[in-house]
Amino acid sequence: MKTLDVPRAAREAIAANANRPATAVVHDSPDARLVVFRIAPGQAVPPHRNASTVMLTVISGRGLILGGTNERAVAPAETVVFEPNELHGMRAELEELVLLATITPRPGTRPAEPAEPITVARATSQLGSEER
Repeated sequence: MKTLDVPRAAREAIAANANRPATAVVHDSPDARLVVFRIAPGQAVPPHRNASTVMLTVISGRGLILGGTNERAVAPAETVVFEPNELHGMRAELEELVLLATITPRPGTRPAEPAEPITVARATSQLGSEER
């Protein structure tokens, strides 16, 4: 069993650039990746797509989540789910927004293109009806 302290991970997350949200990977396995985002007021994660399912859970604060061409306000304990390749983004307006992104399967483990369907031909009997 593994226990994750998401609020602590958010507090300790570091931004690669002062103008970008702070992020930290809190769990990473072939099945799922969990990433915490600490988004300061005025910051955003630009709209993007992911080949995996993405679930965004609000840990603290309030902000806006973009899905496709729609945007909606979110509050603590809400979770928004995006299907694979669905456009999504998020931003904080007046207060810090802390989100936990659950990405499943882990990025890079799902092929970008769906596999070709396999057609299985059903064998027909060469026996006459009296032999069936």
